[in-house]
Amino acid sequence: MVWYVFSVVICGDYMKEKIVVSWSGGKDSAYALFEIQQSEKYEIEALFTMITSEYDRISIHGVRRELLEQQRQALGLPLEKVFINKDVSNEEYEKELIKALSKYSDQGVSAIIFGDIALEDVRIFREELSAKVGLKALFPLWQKDTKELAESFINLGFKAVITMVSSNVLGKEYAGREYSKDFLQDIRDKSDLCGENGEFHSFVYDGPNFKNPIPFAKGEIVLRDNRFWYCDLLPK
Repeated sequence: MVWYVFSVVICGDYMKEKIVVSWSGGKDSAYALFEIQQSEKYEIEALFTMITSEYDRISIHGVRRELLEQQRQALGLPLEKVFINKDVSNEEYEKELIKALSKYSDQGVSAIIFGDIALEDVRIFREELSAKVGLKALFPLWQKDTKELAESFINLGFKAVITMVSSNVLGKEYAGREYSKDFLQDIRDKSDLCGENGEFHSFVYDGPNFKNPIPFAKGEIVLRDNRFWYCDLLPK
């Protein structure tokens, strides 16, 4: 049996539940954070991000840690960085994540926010992992139509750039492109519009909950593991 510890913060007439947000720096986690902020039911204690130690970049997304730090500052939220090795096993991954999250559970945080939309196996994994430290897993975007999510994200004023594409689905020319209506039109017959099946990942550099846009330059585009095209983003 798992016991959940609920902690609330009193704000005006509201009782806010303390949470942390799983943060990849990409559009889905950014949209999930925005949705949570609009609800006014939660007190956000921190973003937490997995960093690949050897590259000093956001795991999978390939974004430099310096840009992640600038995101945090633009959002005005604390950041918890969890460092893992590039060849980390599933067991080691879970161990590091549980260690990082345990302290928040001890501080009265009751839930973790994830940006997943449709993959049931991923949701089950996250729920089981969260439960190991006595936390709930919440999914603000779950089962929403990805076309509607993609268009809403853009219409709200979020700005994102594609940092990685899977060469099994999209070509090199898509890496480094803006996540825009033109991009959606070009991939609509090739990929899920939110990249929910791992077709692409992104970096959000501006949005309605950002204090300022994050300046960067597009660098080299390289193929990794004979499968993934990565566009390097250079801090300015």
